[in-house]
Amino acid sequence: MIKRAIILAGGKGIRLRPYSFVLPKPLMPIHKDSILEILIKQLSFFGFKHITLAVNNRADLFKALFSNQKKYGVKIDFSLEKKELDTIGPLKIIKNLPQNFLVINGDILTDLNFKNFCNFHIKTDSLLSLCSHPLVSKIDYGVIKTDQVNRLLKFEEKPQKQIEISMGIYLLNKKILKFIPNNKRYGFNKLIENMIAKNQAINVFKTKKLWFDIGKAKDLSEATDYFLKYKNKFIRK
Repeated sequence: MIKRAIILAGGKGIRLRPYSFVLPKPLMPIHKDSILEILIKQLSFFGFKHITLAVNNRADLFKALFSNQKKYGVKIDFSLEKKELDTIGPLKIIKNLPQNFLVINGDILTDLNFKNFCNFHIKTDSLLSLCSHPLVSKIDYGVIKTDQVNRLLKFEEKPQKQIEISMGIYLLNKKILKFIPNNKRYGFNKLIENMIAKNQAINVFKTKKLWFDIGKAKDLSEATDYFLKYKNKFIRK
């Protein structure tokens, strides 16, 4: 079982303003606990023993709230970015990473079975595995299609499309660090482009588990409603 996790908690939460002027997104409350507390409890339940919080914005607040490691039954330490390194760049400044480790955005609420995901990653012997989730994307406009002389061929009123989205949850092999530059902003999208260009396989773990990306006030409200209704799915004992 993989026992090391990196939680990315360094963002500014621009889409969640004005709420994020008060608290960083991972510290937004979902009922009695913050999103980050729920996530740490989940990882502890699934056997993770060492969690590193990659922080930048409001780092002192994270340190003040998560200095008590005994409360969660896991070792919690911090990796401080002196400048913003985006989503994947922070991995290059974290020391002593094991052969395989989890990387997850700190603003996610999910009831994913992390053990199943870890088993998938080990079985496929992948440098990178990512979780995907089916999503119905609704376009709130009438969508048109025209021919070469701009005559209307098709009109769809607010169409819906089934797509697969990345959940912001990844398992990585330490060898992947060679694709990441030192001390530079480097996003997950750049890593994917680089790996595909070098013909490196990326395996996708598809799941229909509950998943919320707390990006906007509406997302936070919906996530809270689901959490109150299905709390036992998120926090297990």
